[in-house]
Amino acid sequence: MPAGAQQAPGAVEARVLEFLQQQAAGLPGEVSVQVSPLDPNNQLPACAALEPFLPAATRAWGRISVGVRCDSPVTWTVYLQAQVAVVADYLVAARPLRAGQVLGPADLGQRRGDLTALPDNLLTDGTQAMGHHTRIAIAAGSPLRGDMLRVPHAVRQGQTVSVVSSGPGFRVSSEGRAMNNAAPGESVRVRLANGQVVTGIAQAGGGVEVAF
Repeated sequence: MPAGAQQAPGAVEARVLEFLQQQAAGLPGEVSVQVSPLDPNNQLPACAALEPFLPAATRAWGRISVGVRCDSPVTWTVYLQAQVAVVADYLVAARPLRAGQVLGPADLGQRRGDLTALPDNLLTDGTQAMGHHTRIAIAAGSPLRGDMLRVPHAVRQGQTVSVVSSGPGFRVSSEGRAMNNAAPGESVRVRLANGQVVTGIAQAGGGVEVAF
């Protein structure tokens, strides 16, 4: 290969670093990116335009492989290893929690760590947990995940609820008795005073919306 025609490793590494920083923009916490060096003895022809890309179903998170494609003057593709760390605060159980417990401020603590090295679906803000019910018993110090909690019911079975039925050109309010528990946004069946059973969507305030 003629002198100067070899691909400079620094240019590839810098392009991958810039690409991953763009991909990670908007992630919570402090993002740091490390890129493994390209072999200085590579036999790749120098490229006029380097195009980094992530393989299918890969996101800029944790330890990943990043592709770099060259189309001119010679077509080639190379992969570099990289590490994307996201250091942020996340919620932990401040004390042992029993299944079915409603979470309050004293139940929640915070730790700081690399989210990419922890389980997915971690909660990072107290508003994501306050007032929610635990699905399972949780040991003190355990990171809190979304699948450990459930939103409290907005409507409970047997409760008298206000029902708003609406459709093109009309809106009618009535009352009925809920036939099942439902969190906000979930489906609930209601038996109206006339015996009719309707299905609607539970609202945060405890009402039910029925659309026709």
